[in-house]
Amino acid sequence: MTSPSPLLAIRNLSVTFRAGGRDVAAVKDVSLDILPGQTVAVVGESGSGKSTTAAAVNRLLPDNGRITGGEVLFDGRDLVKAREREMLAIRGAGIGLVPQDPMSNLNPLMRIGDQIAEALEVHGRVTGKHARARVTELLEMVGIPDPARRAEQYPHEFSGGMRQRALIAMGLACRPKLLIADEPTSALDVTVQRRILDQLERLTTEMGTAVLLITHDLALAAERADTVVVMYRGEIVETGDAAELLTRPRHEYTRRLLDAVPSLTSSTLVAPPDPAPSPAGGTPEPATGPAGGPMSARDRTEPNPPATGRALVDVRDLRKVFTLRAARTGAATRFTAVDGIAFTIPRGRTVSIVGESGSGKSTTANLLLGLDDATSGHILFDGTDLASLGRRELFAFRRRVQPVFQNPYASLDPRYTVEESITEPLRVHRVGTKAERRQMCARLLDQVSLPSTTAGRLPHELSGGQRQRVAIARALALSPELVVLDEAVSALDVLVQAQILELLAELQRELGLSYLFISHDLAVVHMISHHVHVMRHGKIVESGTPRQIFDHPQDPYTRELLAAIPGARRAA
Repeated sequence: MTSPSPLLAIRNLSVTFRAGGRDVAAVKDVSLDILPGQTVAVVGESGSGKSTTAAAVNRLLPDNGRITGGEVLFDGRDLVKAREREMLAIRGAGIGLVPQDPMSNLNPLMRIGDQIAEALEVHGRVTGKHARARVTELLEMVGIPDPARRAEQYPHEFSGGMRQRALIAMGLACRPKLLIADEPTSALDVTVQRRILDQLERLTTEMGTAVLLITHDLALAAERADTVVVMYRGEIVETGDAAELLTRPRHEYTRRLLDAVPSLTSSTLVAPPDPAPSPAGGTPEPATGPAGGPMSARDRTEPNPPATGRALVDVRDLRKVFTLRAARTGAATRFTAVDGIAFTIPRGRTVSIVGESGSGKSTTANLLLGLDDATSGHILFDGTDLASLGRRELFAFRRRVQPVFQNPYASLDPRYTVEESITEPLRVHRVGTKAERRQMCARLLDQVSLPSTTAGRLPHELSGGQRQRVAIARALALSPELVVLDEAVSALDVLVQAQILELLAELQRELGLSYLFISHDLAVVHMISHHVHVMRHGKIVESGTPRQIFDHPQDPYTRELLAAIPGARRAA
């Protein structure tokens, strides 16, 4: 019996970029096959060449990049030699694409539904009311609630996770033979991630759709792919069956990647929180483990200074209601994003909020940062209610609380050098002279383990991990007491992610920082947190230490989140 011909056959592909007046080899002599209906995952750290390989398949390299050797055979046709008109017909219909960054790949001036319908109409699949019905079906398929109404909204009205789901719907719209998914779920929580990947798996089985999955998540690759390809510095260093590669890696680089993957069995980077004082404020109750028994000696280990005095942050019955208006009719509906939550952040501690997209965790972060006003309830910072702050007091408050957001592309001004970005908060708050600010920048770069030469570079000249380190340095410039980290490591590959998490833990030990850590990555939360709150539909449904939450979850939703972690299915 003859084996089927590959749908995609990459042969000795080489890609070169022109940068700084010289040629840089980004992909070197890469070869791989994808059969009809097969899922092949390409993994590797940032800069390994995995996304460049995917871009070369679709002939979507940036202007300074070019294919310098090899073939890309799709359905027997060499795409390297294809004319641009041929590629326009193939993109979308034959080869679907789900890019990573939804903000730069969705038109901010077009409604979500119109953008998906455009993909259908360009390739002559359906038009008019039939296109509308198909758009609603696609949005529902990728897990967007109330899809008919949401189709009428603009990208800025969607959360990050919902925007990514819209891109996935667009990529699947024409039922392509090959889907290139470049980090398709890095911005999604585990439950939606599982729903999306289950759908991709169903397409593969029912329609023979092949998937080229680009990811830095080895657990996800091992669970979802038939074959895993590991790239390092533009070359393929290992290829194998997913299960075998995960359990018996041959190359040293693959072993490094696996060692860096956080899991619920990984060692924590922080100590557990201190035992709470008794309600009367007297002698603390005996510490208990997750099951109520005596806490082990390891649990009592305390490298951080103990949290003392009143909490730095005290959130009481916090509620935020938004009014949403339909784009065409103007009809108003009220949406409760945060529904009466309460929690505290002790000094020198990391408190995490986890939950799926739309659970209210990022809205909570924005309220705490003073970027939005609460509908009701109170946020006490160092004993003062934020709602009582005047303009001058609010300005002073923002010196004490700093954010680190998910996407350093968006949070760093592309026109500013690293030094200008880091010293901007100092200039705004009139801290130091120009020479003193330059010295502070050098000290901050050293603090986040970046060389001093980074100061003169622009964001596009840095890797994703370096940009996030710059964002952390900028957040530390004003010596804040609280840092709010909203999905600050979710877009990073596992090696860089591990470095950033270690850095955050070290800075907390050195500077006594408090963190509010917002994430959908439960394994990361397990490593970094002293206390965890699980949010769903705007409410906190479960709270506890990482061991209590992850070893003995009480709420069904928490158990659902844990079951959806990539690798859980394979382990089972």
